[in-house]
Amino acid sequence: MEIKTGIGQDSHKFNFSRQDKKLILGGVVFSDELSLQGNSDADVILHSITNAVSGITGVNILGEIADEMCSGKGITDSKYYLLKAIGFLNGFKITHVSISIECKKPIITQFIPKIKESISNILSLDIKNIGITATSGEGLTSFGKGEGIQVLSIVTAVKE
Repeated sequence: MEIKTGIGQDSHKFNFSRQDKKLILGGVVFSDELSLQGNSDADVILHSITNAVSGITGVNILGEIADEMCSGKGITDSKYYLLKAIGFLNGFKITHVSISIECKKPIITQFIPKIKESISNILSLDIKNIGITATSGEGLTSFGKGEGIQVLSIVTAVKE
């Protein structure tokens, strides 16, 4: 059995000037919250997981590939960037995802079950193999001060 682990990070600032865009985290829409800046839906959780998968495959999705999908084809749903990354796993299967979210707002804890369910559906991964923690970092960073959201993800994949 071969095991690989990838780490991914992403962060986005809040979009204080645009009220028509929704905040989406892990594929879950957060009503009545500021959205994040980005050409896509700026789903910082899915972007972080995508980067972690890219760490396993060596194929950078969030760059030229996602830019072409977004600008060239109008695909702004970050789920499709993650699915594209998964397509490069070449026989590896994701077995575990660990996610750490840093932000002052929104309060993430009550949404963790919905986010886990969404990620479980995207990755075809049992919900018990997805861990999510959230912190404000005691306000020590711009994320903890309410200026945006940062996410770190670790993905483990195995090949039998």
